[in-house]
Amino acid sequence: MPKVGEKAPDFSLEGEDGGMVSLSEFRGRTVVLYFYPKDDTPGCTKEACGFRDAYDEFLAKGAAVLGVSPDTPASHGRFKSKHSLPFRLLADPGKGTLRAYGAWGEKTMYGKKVEGVLRSTFVIGPDGIVKAVFPKVKPEGHAREILAIL
Repeated sequence: MPKVGEKAPDFSLEGEDGGMVSLSEFRGRTVVLYFYPKDDTPGCTKEACGFRDAYDEFLAKGAAVLGVSPDTPASHGRFKSKHSLPFRLLADPGKGTLRAYGAWGEKTMYGKKVEGVLRSTFVIGPDGIVKAVFPKVKPEGHAREILAIL
């Protein structure tokens, strides 16, 4: 997992519209990069809608919001449309970016150890350096938590 003060790993992932998105495209802007387990599940919907509801405030602070999960671009498109999400959702089915950010690993679900997405968020400065790391994110109120440090 990248630490505060380290260069954020670059990536190029397919978005919900089929276009490719790279972190390097956002040089000069703050990026809120959040990793979530699955489209249209209760916790992930709550987290995404929190970012949606505060999106204008993120824009006012010059920040871009990007969500990443292993779901397909088509799944992301349905999720984005259903909940009117104004930011990009990126597909990482090979889990390379998830692993590069330490957002894939062992966790406990319903008392069993499984491998999956570790819900986490990274705030990346305009210079590409990690400014804040939020491991083990709780979906409710998370967008406000991020806004408070921007």
